[in-house]
Amino acid sequence: MKAFSKTDTGKRREMNQDYMYTSETPVGNLPNLLILADGMGGHNAGDYASRYTVEAIVDFVKRSRDGAPVAVLKDAIWQANESVMEKSQTDIDLEGMGTTVVAATVIDGALYVANVGDSRLYLLNDTIVQVTKDHSYVQEMVRRGEIAPEEARMHPDRNIITRAIGGGHDIDVDFFEVELGKGDRILMCSDGLTDMLGDREIFDIAGRQGSAAAVGALVDAANARGGNDNITVILAEPFSGEVKVC
Repeated sequence: MKAFSKTDTGKRREMNQDYMYTSETPVGNLPNLLILADGMGGHNAGDYASRYTVEAIVDFVKRSRDGAPVAVLKDAIWQANESVMEKSQTDIDLEGMGTTVVAATVIDGALYVANVGDSRLYLLNDTIVQVTKDHSYVQEMVRRGEIAPEEARMHPDRNIITRAIGGGHDIDVDFFEVELGKGDRILMCSDGLTDMLGDREIFDIAGRQGSAAAVGALVDAANARGGNDNITVILAEPFSGEVKVC
């Protein structure tokens, strides 16, 4: 695997509350690991929540003895949620903090994904396919047929999320398993990208250049459109660097 990433504060925010982690090499029993979190909360709370959550997940994965990727990610996110809840309840400056999280690993050609909130994971190849499902008020409206999908990106309530790390002890995590094909690329991003650019625009920008250049181009395009929020992009090539056996 090869992973490329970039994060940017954007044009309207004073602080970057996004946090990311990429490892192309083993982390505990997982052969690789990608994580992205988008924090929320006043003052430094959102920044703390995203960083603390990612670091807690990585620490748990390193110590886990489980070999099943879904079990590892589930337990890691659950433990991170409990830690964030405890911190927010014992430190008044961190009260009410929370964060989205999307985590992924690739094992033997299969992609395993876990997500809470509205940070997304896409697969790019000849098309763009959103693998994760947003846990947001607006996406619930889309699923109920109350608004059209194309209306969601500009809806005034699009940033109200219905699930978050730190939002309660009974955290509900979505899991996805996808068989990868030749040429697939994994795109993970915060809503600072998807609020500014539609899926087709993201696909067109990423498809015009290699992954290393594409992460910067996507961030630049979101900023050119207004940069209303922090922007973080991870673009990974799951089969890059594999040794071919003749």
